[in-house]
Amino acid sequence: MKVLNLYACLGGNRLLWDNCEVTAVELDEELAKLYQERFPNDKVIVADAHQYLLDHYKEYDFIWSSPPCPTHSRFNYSMKTNKVWKMKYPDMKLYEEIIFLDNWFEGKYCVENVIPYYEPLIPAKKRGRHLYWTNFNLPSSIGERKNPQLSRGASKDIVKSLCSYHDYDFYKYKGKQDIRKIARNLVDYVAGQTIFEAARGIIVNQKNTNQSKLF
Repeated sequence: MKVLNLYACLGGNRLLWDNCEVTAVELDEELAKLYQERFPNDKVIVADAHQYLLDHYKEYDFIWSSPPCPTHSRFNYSMKTNKVWKMKYPDMKLYEEIIFLDNWFEGKYCVENVIPYYEPLIPAKKRGRHLYWTNFNLPSSIGERKNPQLSRGASKDIVKSLCSYHDYDFYKYKGKQDIRKIARNLVDYVAGQTIFEAARGIIVNQKNTNQSKLF
């Protein structure tokens, strides 16, 4: 089963995937290097994930996309009265990818993002702290683990806490991004496994059905 993992970061969603051939796309060269160290058998490409999706979507059975979330985050709205905070338009690449995948991609897909400060423009499935847009049914519970230190009140020790939570040393990262943002935005690997297994079950059954029809 061929899988495309877009905006791969450090592969929080990918950790428990097995029996698959994964291509990961990440624009940050430092993150791409660390992802490759973590998943040496994956093909890692340093590129714009949004464009890569458009150019290569036909090559895969399952696509996972986690477009950048800061412009959609509720944190933006909480800064509404902050006179020095510079607001940005919501990055509409999120909805471009959902619409594109839903209408053009023949496999199964999952687009993940934060719960936004506005009503989502396209209905999504809410699970835990995230929204998921998929073309297959998700379990009512995807097994996302709870971390009591994810609250803003624990921000002083948040990276140390998330190193334990994600089973990864985020202090390895020496790039330009804030490691707190990287650590907080990683998808829980149990949730990633549950969603992947739900999609794979459908894909495998479809392939078996199609194969039996041929013979």
